[in-house]
Amino acid sequence: MNDLKKNIIEELKKINYPEFNRDIISFGILKDLVIEENKIKVLLNLKTNNESHKQIIKDSILNLLSKNYDFLDISVDFIKEVEENPGNSLTNIKNIIAIASCKGGVGKSTVALNLACELSKNYKVGLLDLDIYGPSLPTMIKNYEQPKLIDNNLIPFEKYGMEFMSFGFINNDNKSTIWRGPMVARMTQQFFDNVNWSDLDFLLIDLPPGTGDIQLTLVQKIALTGAIIVTTPQDLSLIDVQKGSDMFRKVNVPIIGVVENMSNYSFRGKISGVKDFNKVNLFLENQKINIDNKGHFETSISIFSGKGGAEESERLGVPLLGKLNIDTHLSFCSDNGTPYVFEDINTHNMKQFYNISKKIID
Repeated sequence: MNDLKKNIIEELKKINYPEFNRDIISFGILKDLVIEENKIKVLLNLKTNNESHKQIIKDSILNLLSKNYDFLDISVDFIKEVEENPGNSLTNIKNIIAIASCKGGVGKSTVALNLACELSKNYKVGLLDLDIYGPSLPTMIKNYEQPKLIDNNLIPFEKYGMEFMSFGFINNDNKSTIWRGPMVARMTQQFFDNVNWSDLDFLLIDLPPGTGDIQLTLVQKIALTGAIIVTTPQDLSLIDVQKGSDMFRKVNVPIIGVVENMSNYSFRGKISGVKDFNKVNLFLENQKINIDNKGHFETSISIFSGKGGAEESERLGVPLLGKLNIDTHLSFCSDNGTPYVFEDINTHNMKQFYNISKKIID
């Protein structure tokens, strides 16, 4: 790479991706710079359907180059890379989002399922559980049936108006899985190539902990729209979570934002025997608790130290999408196979799932 190209790339690092504090070079959308005499062509590979973002990036590049260089002709083109495997069954899906955390036990699967269900209220959605070693989706939607196989393609299980696929549907005898790396990569590839998904607006992929073969196969074979990082507040969790975040950055997968789970402990109650709840003052450690007109109330208390979600979002330069609380009813729904966001309740977590899904759409 000649010095002029290097200088231009350094200049382009001054342009942030719209609504992010990260530059377009670190996002990995620059495909090439073609310089011929007094002409320059900037080729971008941008996997987004947001035309407004495309226009902002294009205008910013044109303004920067025209201001700092003497090219007679400057053009910015968006290209679409040719798929390595034209028969890939995921090409009919508009947005593919990985729900990830290098750390285990942060509630990633619960977050993935409920975000998928919240999105399904307005969009066509699928959920792929890629945790080969410990799939949790069969329990969370109470399905242990074997998927149908038609023309060597697995047919996703349909429930709640969504499509689901999990290794747990195939290995439904609950035997432990002991596979080496190449076998894991091969199985992961089959989930990409041999599942007959419908035309979907969103496919959420629930990833296992770590940064191993499954994650690497995913980012090498699939054009991800982005990743959502799930963490808990503690520094101990954050140490591992950062490894997962950095993996996505190294392979130029945009990080949409961070979700902090288990931020506090939520508990709800009801006051009875009172005629006018407006006259009732309820406090917990000097914190006033709001009571609705039926006497119901909800409050939360802090359990874990640290501000993991806020710290990681700030480090990555991406939004903190939301903060979810530990909720006994959320746990019950996960065990009972009834998605929490389909319950008719007005809670902190219900509002958070709605707000997080809205930010993903935006």
